[in-house]
Amino acid sequence: MSLIEKDVVLTTNEAIRYLKISKPTFLKYIHMGKIKAIKAGKGWRILQSELYRFLQGNPSFSNEGIE
Repeated sequence: MSLIEKDVVLTTNEAIRYLKISKPTFLKYIHMGKIKAIKAGKGWRILQSELYRFLQGNPSFSNEGIE
């Protein structure tokens, strides 16, 4: 089973480490609607498939720091 078939819920810190961006940049992308996330307490929850979708829609971003 691939990771996309078994979607993983990530915390804010996990997502920013995965994307290799700052927390303010990550929050800006959420507020701009570029990344879909759910507010959970003081943080956010993001599906790993949503990060894949974000990267596929931003090819120049994905070439900057993601393996």
